[in-house]
Amino acid sequence: MRFVPQFTDGQEFPHTLGKVVCIGRNYAEHAKELDNPVPTEPLLFIKPSTSVVDLTKPLDPPFSRGDVHYEAELALLVGETLTHATMDEAERGIVGIGLAMDLTLRDIQTTLKEKGHPWEIAKAFDGACPLSPFLPLSRVPNWNALAFTLEIDGEERQHGEGADMIFAIPSLVAEMSRHFTLEPGDVILTGTPSGVGELVRGSSLRLTLTGGLEINTSVVE
Repeated sequence: MRFVPQFTDGQEFPHTLGKVVCIGRNYAEHAKELDNPVPTEPLLFIKPSTSVVDLTKPLDPPFSRGDVHYEAELALLVGETLTHATMDEAERGIVGIGLAMDLTLRDIQTTLKEKGHPWEIAKAFDGACPLSPFLPLSRVPNWNALAFTLEIDGEERQHGEGADMIFAIPSLVAEMSRHFTLEPGDVILTGTPSGVGELVRGSSLRLTLTGGLEINTSVVE
Protein backbone atom coordinates (compact mmCIF):
# COMPACT_ATOMS: atom_id res chain seq x y z
CA MET A 1 0.00 0.00 0.00
CA ARG A 2 1.30 3.43 -0.94
CA PHE A 3 2.16 5.82 1.92
CA VAL A 4 -0.46 8.55 2.39
CA PRO A 5 0.74 11.83 3.97
CA GLN A 6 -1.23 12.99 7.00
CA PHE A 7 -1.67 16.26 8.85
CA THR A 8 -1.14 16.53 12.58
CA ASP A 9 -4.91 16.56 13.20
CA GLY A 10 -5.13 13.07 11.68
CA GLN A 11 -6.63 14.20 8.37
CA GLU A 12 -5.24 12.33 5.39
CA PHE A 13 -3.94 14.27 2.40
CA PRO A 14 -6.09 13.46 -0.66
CA HIS A 15 -3.13 12.10 -2.65
CA THR A 16 -0.75 9.22 -2.01
CA LEU A 17 2.89 10.08 -1.59
CA GLY A 18 4.91 10.52 -4.76
CA LYS A 19 8.63 11.14 -5.05
CA VAL A 20 10.84 12.79 -2.42
CA VAL A 21 13.07 15.52 -3.87
CA CYS A 22 16.08 16.29 -1.69
CA ILE A 23 18.94 18.75 -1.52
CA GLY A 24 22.41 17.94 -0.23
CA ARG A 25 24.64 20.40 1.64
CA ASN A 26 22.08 23.16 2.19
CA TYR A 27 23.76 24.18 5.45
CA ALA A 28 27.34 25.40 5.16
CA GLU A 29 28.47 23.88 8.47
CA HIS A 30 27.19 20.44 7.46
CA ALA A 31 29.11 20.60 4.18
CA LYS A 32 32.25 21.49 6.12
CA GLU A 33 31.85 18.72 8.70
CA LEU A 34 31.93 16.11 5.91
CA ASP A 35 34.83 17.87 4.14
CA ASN A 36 32.62 18.77 1.19
CA PRO A 37 32.77 22.08 -0.67
CA VAL A 38 29.96 24.55 0.05
CA PRO A 39 27.80 24.43 -3.10
CA THR A 40 27.06 27.40 -5.32
CA GLU A 41 23.97 25.74 -6.82
CA PRO A 42 21.57 23.17 -5.35
CA LEU A 43 22.79 19.57 -5.27
CA LEU A 44 19.56 17.64 -5.93
CA PHE A 45 18.66 13.97 -5.71
CA ILE A 46 15.49 11.90 -5.39
CA LYS A 47 14.25 9.21 -3.03
CA PRO A 48 11.42 6.98 -4.29
CA SER A 49 8.09 6.65 -2.48
CA THR A 50 9.18 3.18 -1.35
CA SER A 51 11.85 4.77 0.87
CA VAL A 52 9.22 6.49 3.05
CA VAL A 53 8.11 5.05 6.40
CA ASP A 54 6.25 6.48 9.39
CA LEU A 55 8.64 8.45 11.63
CA THR A 56 6.38 7.93 14.66
CA LYS A 57 7.05 4.17 14.55
CA PRO A 58 10.36 2.49 15.56
CA LEU A 59 13.08 2.85 12.93
CA ASP A 60 14.52 -0.37 11.52
CA PRO A 61 17.33 0.56 9.12
CA PRO A 62 19.58 -2.04 7.43
CA PHE A 63 22.46 -2.09 9.92
CA SER A 64 23.83 -5.20 8.20
CA ARG A 65 24.94 -2.94 5.32
CA GLY A 66 27.30 -0.79 7.41
CA ASP A 67 27.05 2.47 9.34
CA VAL A 68 23.67 4.18 9.13
CA HIS A 69 23.80 7.94 9.72
CA TYR A 70 20.90 10.16 10.78
CA GLU A 71 20.21 13.48 9.05
CA ALA A 72 17.19 15.40 10.41
CA GLU A 73 15.49 17.74 7.94
CA LEU A 74 12.49 19.97 7.39
CA ALA A 75 9.99 18.33 5.02
CA LEU A 76 7.54 20.18 2.76
CA LEU A 77 4.33 18.70 1.36
CA VAL A 78 3.50 19.76 -2.20
CA GLY A 79 -0.19 20.55 -2.76
CA GLU A 80 -0.36 21.51 -6.43
CA THR A 81 1.50 20.86 -9.65
CA LEU A 82 4.61 23.02 -10.01
CA THR A 83 6.76 23.19 -13.13
CA HIS A 84 9.14 26.04 -13.86
CA ALA A 85 7.45 27.83 -10.96
CA THR A 86 8.18 31.35 -9.79
CA MET A 87 9.09 31.78 -6.13
CA ASP A 88 5.56 33.06 -5.41
CA GLU A 89 4.02 30.05 -7.13
CA ALA A 90 6.41 27.74 -5.29
CA GLU A 91 5.42 29.23 -1.94
CA ARG A 92 1.71 28.88 -2.67
CA GLY A 93 2.22 25.27 -3.75
CA ILE A 94 3.37 24.12 -0.31
CA VAL A 95 0.51 22.98 1.96
CA GLY A 96 2.29 21.47 4.94
CA ILE A 97 5.58 21.30 6.79
CA GLY A 98 6.93 18.45 8.85
CA LEU A 99 10.10 16.59 9.79
CA ALA A 100 11.98 13.77 8.15
CA MET A 101 15.13 11.73 8.53
CA ASP A 102 17.38 11.33 5.51
CA LEU A 103 18.96 8.05 6.58
CA THR A 104 22.25 7.39 4.84
CA LEU A 105 24.40 4.28 4.46
CA ARG A 106 27.57 6.30 5.02
CA ASP A 107 30.16 3.62 4.27
CA ILE A 108 28.46 2.84 0.98
CA GLN A 109 28.02 6.52 0.12
CA THR A 110 31.70 7.20 0.74
CA THR A 111 32.70 4.38 -1.60
CA LEU A 112 30.28 5.57 -4.28
CA LYS A 113 31.58 9.16 -4.04
CA GLU A 114 35.18 7.96 -4.34
CA LYS A 115 34.25 6.16 -7.57
CA GLY A 116 32.23 9.10 -8.91
CA HIS A 117 29.07 6.98 -8.87
CA PRO A 118 25.49 8.07 -8.01
CA TRP A 119 24.38 7.92 -4.37
CA GLU A 120 21.00 6.20 -4.73
CA ILE A 121 22.04 2.90 -3.15
CA ALA A 122 23.09 4.79 -0.01
CA LYS A 123 20.15 7.20 0.09
CA ALA A 124 17.09 5.59 -1.53
CA PHE A 125 16.82 2.17 0.11
CA ASP A 126 13.56 0.95 1.67
CA GLY A 127 13.05 2.84 4.95
CA ALA A 128 15.56 5.58 4.11
CA CYS A 129 13.03 8.39 4.63
CA PRO A 130 11.12 8.29 7.94
CA LEU A 131 8.48 11.03 7.66
CA SER A 132 6.30 12.81 10.21
CA PRO A 133 2.74 14.15 9.91
CA PHE A 134 2.55 17.68 8.52
CA LEU A 135 1.57 20.93 10.19
CA PRO A 136 -0.75 23.09 8.07
CA LEU A 137 0.93 26.32 7.01
CA SER A 138 -1.43 28.32 9.24
CA ARG A 139 0.60 26.95 12.18
CA VAL A 140 3.94 27.93 10.66
CA PRO A 141 5.65 31.35 10.88
CA ASN A 142 7.72 32.76 8.03
CA TRP A 143 10.29 30.41 6.54
CA ASN A 144 13.31 32.09 8.14
CA ALA A 145 11.79 31.77 11.61
CA LEU A 146 11.46 28.00 11.36
CA ALA A 147 13.65 25.98 13.70
CA PHE A 148 13.93 22.27 14.44
CA THR A 149 15.96 20.03 16.70
CA LEU A 150 16.93 16.39 17.00
CA GLU A 151 17.75 14.90 20.40
CA ILE A 152 19.13 11.40 20.82
CA ASP A 153 18.94 9.84 24.28
CA GLY A 154 18.24 13.29 25.72
CA GLU A 155 21.22 15.04 24.08
CA GLU A 156 20.70 17.63 21.35
CA ARG A 157 22.54 16.48 18.22
CA GLN A 158 21.15 18.78 15.52
CA HIS A 159 19.56 22.21 15.41
CA GLY A 160 18.53 23.83 12.15
CA GLU A 161 16.95 27.15 11.25
CA GLY A 162 15.44 28.34 8.01
CA ALA A 163 17.58 31.46 8.16
CA ASP A 164 20.75 29.33 7.97
CA MET A 165 19.89 27.57 4.71
CA ILE A 166 22.13 28.37 1.75
CA PHE A 167 19.15 28.11 -0.59
CA ALA A 168 15.99 29.52 1.02
CA ILE A 169 12.78 27.50 0.75
CA PRO A 170 10.88 29.49 -1.93
CA SER A 171 13.89 29.69 -4.25
CA LEU A 172 14.77 26.04 -3.59
CA VAL A 173 11.28 24.79 -4.47
CA ALA A 174 11.24 26.96 -7.61
CA GLU A 175 14.63 25.59 -8.66
CA MET A 176 13.53 21.99 -8.08
CA SER A 177 10.47 22.60 -10.28
CA ARG A 178 12.77 23.59 -13.16
CA HIS A 179 14.23 20.07 -13.20
CA PHE A 180 11.36 17.88 -11.95
CA THR A 181 7.66 18.63 -12.20
CA LEU A 182 6.39 18.59 -8.60
CA GLU A 183 2.97 17.02 -8.10
CA PRO A 184 0.47 16.88 -5.23
CA GLY A 185 1.77 14.33 -2.74
CA ASP A 186 5.42 14.91 -3.53
CA VAL A 187 7.64 15.77 -0.56
CA ILE A 188 10.67 18.04 -0.47
CA LEU A 189 13.54 17.61 2.00
CA THR A 190 15.39 20.87 2.59
CA GLY A 191 18.79 19.70 3.82
CA THR A 192 20.36 18.82 7.15
CA PRO A 193 22.35 21.02 9.57
CA SER A 194 25.64 20.02 11.16
CA GLY A 195 25.74 17.31 13.81
CA VAL A 196 25.04 14.21 11.73
CA GLY A 197 26.31 10.94 13.08
CA GLU A 198 25.85 7.22 13.43
CA LEU A 199 22.43 5.86 14.38
CA VAL A 200 22.72 3.30 17.19
CA ARG A 201 20.40 0.43 17.99
CA GLY A 202 18.09 1.06 20.93
CA SER A 203 18.43 4.86 20.78
CA SER A 204 15.53 7.15 21.72
CA LEU A 205 14.89 10.10 19.38
CA ARG A 206 12.95 13.30 19.95
CA LEU A 207 12.37 15.75 17.10
CA THR A 208 10.68 19.14 17.47
CA LEU A 209 9.61 21.83 15.01
CA THR A 210 8.44 25.42 15.42
CA GLY A 211 4.64 25.42 15.40
CA GLY A 212 4.17 22.63 17.90
CA LEU A 213 5.24 19.43 16.15
CA GLU A 214 6.98 16.92 18.43
CA ILE A 215 7.91 13.36 17.46
CA ASN A 216 9.21 10.73 19.86
CA THR A 217 10.50 7.55 18.31
CA SER A 218 13.21 4.94 18.73
CA VAL A 219 15.58 2.64 16.90
CA VAL A 220 14.99 -1.10 17.08
CA GLU A 221 17.30 -3.10 19.33
